[in-house]
Amino acid sequence: IENLYKAFGVLEKARERRGALDLELPERQILIDEDGDMTGVRPRGRVDAHKLIEEFMVLANVAAASALEDKRAPCVYRIHDQPKADRLHNAGEFINGFGLSLPKGQNIQPKKLNHLLNQASGLPYRHLIHVVILRTQSQACYSPENIGHYGLALSKYAHFTSPIRRYADLLVHRSLVRAYDLGPGGLSESEEARLAEISQSISTSERKSIEAERNATDRFTSSYLSEKVGEEFTGQISGVTGFGLFVSLADTGADGIVPSRSMKNDYYVHDEERHALIGRRTGTLFRLGAEVKVRLMEALHL
Repeated sequence: IENLYKAFGVLEKARERRGALDLELPERQILIDEDGDMTGVRPRGRVDAHKLIEEFMVLANVAAASALEDKRAPCVYRIHDQPKADRLHNAGEFINGFGLSLPKGQNIQPKKLNHLLNQASGLPYRHLIHVVILRTQSQACYSPENIGHYGLALSKYAHFTSPIRRYADLLVHRSLVRAYDLGPGGLSESEEARLAEISQSISTSERKSIEAERNATDRFTSSYLSEKVGEEFTGQISGVTGFGLFVSLADTGADGIVPSRSMKNDYYVHDEERHALIGRRTGTLFRLGAEVKVRLMEALHL
């Protein structure tokens, strides 16, 4: 184990040197009792043991892609394109409102985005900056044509191993079996001919499963909060519009809206440049990223 952690330290330093995108987006863990009812929610823990496994998985995935390329064999790559210029432009305008700046240029490397994230690390709205950078990113997908993986800062990457076995992994396994003459079960010629079609299909299925997981989490959370109507919660303003504030609750990660009409003590005007609602009479300012106390009035089951 000691040697394993030493190797992990080497891999972690290599990750830092190549500049893999370092986004911090904590996952929610839904706590469910024996009757299938939600009893709470908490951030999913992530310790060095998790990171160690991730780094060795990445190493195995890169090795699998390299092994197939050495044999000029077909491979289903996990690809991640660089962000689109318009998304980076919009994110830059948003971030400028917080006194930070996005690096200029059409080809911004992940290492430069990490520098921005480090600048925001001590700020109360750091989570929002991470979310905004995430939204600039292209969606990773599967393809037999390699363009590299932007987020991991890798020139080649294939899913060879994962905690949940994916069909893309099996295709890579079969190609390795055929390329290295490891016995029966190798990639067939018909599968090779359809790799682009299959890659598109499994990419679509992945997006559907992610959406289903997100919807299930939201439904559990909504059900849990429906029993807490009238209670007060701490949250962070995650969006500002002319008709109200979007607020993300700290404890559960649930999102909700505070309509301007419910803010009775003043008439609030939307200041787009400052990402804020400002009281016309009192000058009270509700700005993006600010911590607020809110009372839950309704929990909707979508």
